[in-house]
Amino acid sequence: MSKGIPTREEDYSAWYNEIVKRAGLAENSPIRGCMIIKPYGYAIWEKMQKALDDMFKATGHENAYFPLFVPKSFLEKEEEHAEGFAKECAVVTHYRLKANPDGKGLVIDEDSELEEPLIIRPTSETVIWNAYKNWVQSWRDLPILINQWANVVRWEMRTRLFLRTAEFLWQEGHTAHATELEAIEETERMLGVYSTFAEEWMAMPVIQGLKTASERFAGAVETYCIEALMQDGKALQSGTSHFLGQNFAKVFDVKFVNQENEQTYAWATSWGLSTRMIGALIMAHSDDKGLVLPPKLAPIQVVIVPIYRDEADLPKIAEKVAPIISELNSKGISVKFDDDDKYKPGWKFAEYELKGVPVRLGIGMRDLENGTIEVARRDELTKETLPMEGIAEYISGLLDKIQQNLYDRALKFREENTFSVDTWEDFKERVEKGGFISAHWDGTDETEEAIKNETKATIRCIPLNSIEEVGECVYSGKPSAKRVVFAKAY
Repeated sequence: MSKGIPTREEDYSAWYNEIVKRAGLAENSPIRGCMIIKPYGYAIWEKMQKALDDMFKATGHENAYFPLFVPKSFLEKEEEHAEGFAKECAVVTHYRLKANPDGKGLVIDEDSELEEPLIIRPTSETVIWNAYKNWVQSWRDLPILINQWANVVRWEMRTRLFLRTAEFLWQEGHTAHATELEAIEETERMLGVYSTFAEEWMAMPVIQGLKTASERFAGAVETYCIEALMQDGKALQSGTSHFLGQNFAKVFDVKFVNQENEQTYAWATSWGLSTRMIGALIMAHSDDKGLVLPPKLAPIQVVIVPIYRDEADLPKIAEKVAPIISELNSKGISVKFDDDDKYKPGWKFAEYELKGVPVRLGIGMRDLENGTIEVARRDELTKETLPMEGIAEYISGLLDKIQQNLYDRALKFREENTFSVDTWEDFKERVEKGGFISAHWDGTDETEEAIKNETKATIRCIPLNSIEEVGECVYSGKPSAKRVVFAKAY
């Protein structure tokens, strides 16, 4: 239960870690930097997967699977891509172990060295585009719209459950197109899908924007992103969509004959979203008592806790709530009737509060006599006693209200913590307090790096909806055409 969890104000990092563990979402594994996602945490990921997968398929994409191993020579073909991932790669050099001739245990068999080292995939552009060269000959073979659900490995020195781990789960889309315009449209379309998912399913408002050149995905022409603001005032990159131009098509020789009967290279995109979003979900909505989950992603949307002293009363309560459960299930609402007799109702109330179940129903013998039921909201920590008749319809509407309330609350927080700043002194002061900072930037890598070094704030994005506004760079004083969004970030 929530007793003993540090408050967000006391220690935000410890608060986050305790909620992940106590709510049963994940735990550290024996392998440094890797996590065990527990059933409750994985159930949230499954709901995320289902929502995203439906959205991908609605936009014409198909799922496929590609190898876990990437030949080192593949990674080296696109120089910028190789340089960007080189320091994060886990490498397989041998394929066999043998008994230690000097005693117990196993050692690498020196005779099993691979002809070429294999990289455990940090991302799959190279393996996939090597396959595409065999799939594409004519413009009629395009577009290729592929998504993959997989795990990847990016070696991390400083890890935190869900937010930054050496191995994580994600989806990665990889598409090939006949024209530049089609590829750009795809890149922007998928950014829109991510934004819709974040706002409508996660109840988390995001800013859509472009990354600066220094923050682009390695090998991309442009990287689009969605950025969210967490309750501690730090930003979290929540999804990226990359326009890759013809870079990967050229290095893997993916050519086709276009409608003008000319041979040309395909145009590429890639886009990804990971289990990091569970971390975002926690930090965007949860409170000092535990998780707060938006109903659309809650593994259990409604829990019913029977309250009784005599065990003979339990079947009576169960019989009365059975039609309610059936009606809620018919509306697609997941319900748990907790008749476990190992714990008392008070313990269960606290436990489901910690786990962020959106709606809790309590019903006892007096409620049966009065035809009432107690309804508790997790988002507002309020409860009311209502007539049992029509309760399923009421709860269905209540879940929608909770979903909207969480979004509105997160949006209000972001609006209250977004600041326009015009001077360097104000900028430095504001960075220490957290939040999104809208400020002018002169467009140079040197200024971007200097601001990062001096304040630890980075340019989160150049908002897509930003308007032209002549001004002076907050750091250098040089001319600037528009504001960008700065923040400290995870």
